Amino acid sequence: MEGFAASARGFCAGDIIMSIFYDTHAHLDYPEYAADLPQIIERARLAGITKIVAIGTDLESSARVVRIAEEHPAVFAAVGWHPTNVLDAPEDLRPALRALAVHPKVVALGETGLDYHRLPSQKPEFTAADDERYKQKQAAIFQQHLEVAAEFGLNCVVHQRDALEDTLAQMQPFIGRVRGVFHCFVDGPAVAQRILAMGSLVSFTGIATFKNAQIVRDTIASLPPDQFMLETDCPYLAPVPYRGKRCEPAYVWEISELVAQVRGCSLEKLSAATCATAREFFRKLG
Repeated sequence: MEGFAASARGFCAGDIIMSIFYDTHAHLDYPEYAADLPQIIERARLAGITKIVAIGTDLESSARVVRIAEEHPAVFAAVGWHPTNVLDAPEDLRPALRALAVHPKVVALGETGLDYHRLPSQKPEFTAADDERYKQKQAAIFQQHLEVAAEFGLNCVVHQRDALEDTLAQMQPFIGRVRGVFHCFVDGPAVAQRILAMGSLVSFTGIATFKNAQIVRDTIASLPPDQFMLETDCPYLAPVPYRGKRCEPAYVWEISELVAQVRGCSLEKLSAATCATAREFFRKLG
């Protein structure tokens, strides 16, 4: 962890944190963290990452992230069902989502959305008809998240991959009632502007630090300061210099350094803008 120690020394003056950031998308319930989760959360605190939103991917995962949020004051939860797992989802997820949404530390629904990247027909035993059933189930589950979010005054953490037009179309009737944050955003400025025009947001991961991610940096440079958030999507997508290793919330620091550089702003200004945006979007974040 030599690189982390050096970064933390540059960030802190004694025990006084100069700038704070949030990790708005972390999979803390994944097995990669089973052995050392308290230490991971403490490393995040030492790096100035003062709030973490732990993301559920099905009902069992959602229950786990709620328990983690109950045990750790800095952690909050988003509850939902990931689109790539929808064939295992119940036909009506809404009662379970409603039961979870009332929890004081549940700040959003998701991760939900549409993902057409790996369709069933890519395997020889499936056909185009299976693709259509898969897409229909994704749309039905996404719709249920949006409906419950509107009922409870919450927003949605949106996963979108190779399904932009269908995702935007499905969200259109909820404009003014439910906002989305399109997490792990990797598209260009024009797509980002379409999302912002709907009242939704985007968030950026360690991909922004990758050499081949200039389009992501172009988008970062183009956005208003209050229209995006930062995340790790850990345990995935560790930023440079940790690329290829297990990611963790502390690494929002490396992401924030890159974003501040791209935007030509101070870390203090980036901290103020991104944290205020997160508190407005996740209304129960506090």
